[in-house]
Amino acid sequence: MLVYAVEGYSWRHNLSEKETIALFQKHGINDLIRKNYNTLHTQDLDESISFAEDVLSWKQD
Repeated sequence: MLVYAVEGYSWRHNLSEKETIALFQKHGINDLIRKNYNTLHTQDLDESISFAEDVLSWKQD
């Protein structure tokens, strides 16, 4: 799920996967995806990308 989120976020936001991993690590997205796995794994895989986008939008406000 985390790999899919990194790849999808990279593609949607025109970033390299390395840049996305650094961004996710900086804002704790990796840990949040892991902590919310039980909920996220019941959703479409694109939800992991949307989840990361939502968290990052909260962090940037």
